[in-house]
Amino acid sequence: MTTINETWDFDSLYPGGLKGHAYQEHLKQLSQERDQIIECLTDFDITANDAQESLVTCLDAVAHFNESALHAGTFAQMVADADMTDDYAQAMRLKVDDLVKPFKIAYGKFVKTFNVIDDHSWQQLIDHPSLAPLAFVLNEERDQAKRLLGDEAEALLANLNSDGMAGWAGIYDTTSANLTISVDLTDGHHDFSVGQAMNRMYGDPNPANRAAIFDAWEAAFDDRGPVFADIINHLAGYRLTVQSAHNYDHFLAEALEYNRMQKATLEAMWQAVDQGKTIFIEFLRQKQALLALDQLNWQDVDAPLVFDSEPTISYDYNQACEFVVEQFATFGPKLAKFAQNALDNRWVEAEDREGKRPGGYCTELPLVNESRIFMTFTGSASDTSTLAHELGHAFHSHVMNEESYWNKNYAMNVAETASTFAETIVANANLAKAKSAKQRLQLLNVKLENATAMFLNIRSRFLFETAFYEERRQGFVGHQRLNDLMTEAQSKAYGDVLDQWHPHFWASKLHFFMDDVPFYNFPYTFGYLFSLGLYAQYLKAPENFEERYIALLQDTGKMTVEDLAAKHLGVDLTQPDFWQAGVALAAEDAKAFITESKELLN
Repeated sequence: MTTINETWDFDSLYPGGLKGHAYQEHLKQLSQERDQIIECLTDFDITANDAQESLVTCLDAVAHFNESALHAGTFAQMVADADMTDDYAQAMRLKVDDLVKPFKIAYGKFVKTFNVIDDHSWQQLIDHPSLAPLAFVLNEERDQAKRLLGDEAEALLANLNSDGMAGWAGIYDTTSANLTISVDLTDGHHDFSVGQAMNRMYGDPNPANRAAIFDAWEAAFDDRGPVFADIINHLAGYRLTVQSAHNYDHFLAEALEYNRMQKATLEAMWQAVDQGKTIFIEFLRQKQALLALDQLNWQDVDAPLVFDSEPTISYDYNQACEFVVEQFATFGPKLAKFAQNALDNRWVEAEDREGKRPGGYCTELPLVNESRIFMTFTGSASDTSTLAHELGHAFHSHVMNEESYWNKNYAMNVAETASTFAETIVANANLAKAKSAKQRLQLLNVKLENATAMFLNIRSRFLFETAFYEERRQGFVGHQRLNDLMTEAQSKAYGDVLDQWHPHFWASKLHFFMDDVPFYNFPYTFGYLFSLGLYAQYLKAPENFEERYIALLQDTGKMTVEDLAAKHLGVDLTQPDFWQAGVALAAEDAKAFITESKELLN
């Protein structure tokens, strides 16, 4: 494999970047296109004789505009994330948001007209050959339009959002990105960005270093705690007000609707997790013994296993890329070919440097039918899993290119399916290639980081967020009370396995401050368990499974998750059986870790 560049190629998208002619011209064209579409949407008459043809025309125009706006906004976000000090990139991101606002107002009025006609007339309308394949999404739009307020009120909400929820989320991004974690470690003094500190805190094999970073981390977020408390309260308060105005009967209702799932499905999933989590707590106790720690604290949960006679597994970036592609090929040629193309063409920003935002993601550039991946690669086996995870997301988007714009918009819970599936392929390949018993334990530990995150960490996030929203409905929830709610949630999720909690986890986790998606966290656990069920079917019948897998992914944007599971897996997600089977599959790794590590402890 030729050397893979670790940074994005911005000029391949817009020569000259955000200030270049290509990008600035795109914004001008986008503005003109917006005005034309608003005219089309405003003139639409659902009762007219030509309503079917007019609806097709409007929807095609909306699709192109939305893809074009997403493309421009995504590029600005990419530039901003690659260098958080780039104020111009932040300004361009907001400029795109402002440019789209009038369209959103007009589109809201447009979809409200879907309810002018009765159900029978509506069904006749969408029986048009060009509309019938979009029936699921169009019916969703019609149902959601019933929640909308009057035109003036919806326009006001749209205009307020950039200085409301989006504004508060932006303040969080800016504030957290400018935090410095100052700490003295065994190799000297460091002034880390949040992203760098997080990578070092969880990845450093020295427990003293991990503890020092954790203490400095907590101190930094405690210092800004009142600010973050203000932000999260205003975000939640704004959301609750809008949800009430749109007749949601519970703060979870919008998240369930967004994820196209029933409350019974969510409850069945958490029931299975709570009933099956004991083995993962036992795994953490065994890990504590292997690490020879008197206490197991928050920063030790994801710590690497280090043995004197067995160096910690590490990769350089090119080795990781080669390994991921090689393992994808064992599953199917289409996944492997796609991943190689993405890596060769610099779709991945992986360089470990200052100034980048923390975390990782996969995002879309619809005008070129491509994805881009953001992460920071430090050389660990965990980073290699992250690379596979994000390439899984990108593959999901890739196979959806054959679908219409309206059927591409799959929800976050099923979005995590392809990513976790890809990660599982690589994790199992790692295990199969272990050269010794100790190395196998190291790799099992990396794989189990995912399970403990999904069943314990994400569970604690859900419990915290639920408790917070319950209290926020009654009034402002202060800094210290947020800390208390966080540690209470962690205690419920982890049991008594940890000796030290992370009170400011709520402040340091970006996911609690997302302005567009409420309850951002539980879809991770859904996707993880859903993908395990899918992977179990692959193990039973691997022949030509890639085609079945792609067919499932292509359906993710046009049906509920319950219907998706029934069609492709033949299971009922509202019952705990399916979820219990997934937990049990993950538990096999925990059992293996506990059994195989006993010899080292005797």
